[in-house]
Amino acid sequence: LPARSSRRTRASPIMRSLIKLVGAGVLKAGTALTAPPRALARSIRGAPLHATAERGAGSGGLYEDLTGLVGNTPVVKISEKLAPPGVEVYAKCEYFNPLSSVKDRLAVAIIEDAEKRGELKPGMTVVEATSGNTGIAVAMVCAQRGYDCVICMAEPFSVERRRLMRMLGAKVIVTPKAGKGTGMVRKAEELCAKNGWFLCHQFENEANWKFHEATTGPEIVNDFKAGGKKLTHWVTGYGTGGTFHGAGKAIKAALPDCKIVLAEPEAAGLLASGVPTERNADGSPVASHPAFAAHPIQGWTPDFIPKVLDDAPMADLMDELFPIPGDSAVATAKALAAKEGLLTGISGGGTMYAALEMAKKAPKGSVILAMLPDTGERYLSTPLFADIPADMNDEELSIAKSTPSFQLIPGQEPVLAA
Repeated sequence: LPARSSRRTRASPIMRSLIKLVGAGVLKAGTALTAPPRALARSIRGAPLHATAERGAGSGGLYEDLTGLVGNTPVVKISEKLAPPGVEVYAKCEYFNPLSSVKDRLAVAIIEDAEKRGELKPGMTVVEATSGNTGIAVAMVCAQRGYDCVICMAEPFSVERRRLMRMLGAKVIVTPKAGKGTGMVRKAEELCAKNGWFLCHQFENEANWKFHEATTGPEIVNDFKAGGKKLTHWVTGYGTGGTFHGAGKAIKAALPDCKIVLAEPEAAGLLASGVPTERNADGSPVASHPAFAAHPIQGWTPDFIPKVLDDAPMADLMDELFPIPGDSAVATAKALAAKEGLLTGISGGGTMYAALEMAKKAPKGSVILAMLPDTGERYLSTPLFADIPADMNDEELSIAKSTPSFQLIPGQEPVLAA
């Protein structure tokens, strides 16, 4: 890369953008391009803050629409307040995606793939069965693309997710709790069969895991390489299995010695049971899995083993299956917020719990990465926030009373000025 453009040569817009990045300190003059300028500019445009010389440098360009913001999520080190000494633990914060979850990747992958294949056309309605994050992501892409969107969601999942999807223009069909995950899938299939709508099939669609193989996995490999660290352990849970299947393939291809730990709820050990899921011709489950039981880790482990997960080469990818107690997932999510400032959901707490437990027994010098799939703000009505009050507690009331003005004390008249 030149330090400045030549007066004799008119630089292209892409090259001018790259030259600006040199001026901002994002790139160094003399850097050899290892990718075409346009591809390099796209990759740099979404670079995390640590890649810029200073805050204020900008992201290196303008975005045509918000789908360009999907991916390139940051990896953050966990301090010794949580991580045991002698090992390094990191979190990949998927809530940096535009609608705050890893499922933004899935939605872009499936919709763009269907458009390319001609299966999804302008004016059609897009349907999905989801615990919430996929529905929010699908609703986001549908809003941007101009498709109508219908989401089928089982009753137990948090009400704030329903409201977010409706805010994004989707219609949300709530299915009975007793029907579990298979019930919402059946409802979505019925609606598509009757109306000729497009069903995303997140649990069966190979575009799901292929997108993670092309993006999530390489991001992880490249970020640790750029940081001068050798990743020794990667920890993830599964909802559809797309992250594990796709990113796992990319990580194992680049780092064959990296141990992959797959977590699932202790209360719903579907993989641990060894019992396969019986499938329909399209790969969807015939019935609820016998090992399933209700668990608090929303977004993880529906009441069947997803085909996307089942299709993964488990013998090549999974080095360890780790059961997660529900209360430990909740407690770890709270600890991440209170001690690290990382506001993630119960699934992120579950993944980090597994990572921290692995860290206790891993060899000194190990480098462990856990996935944080979404934001804690999706869980305001769930057990994650059950003991977090909205009103002031005794300590807060004591602080409020410590100065004379603007006091709002229960049972007393409000005080505006002393």
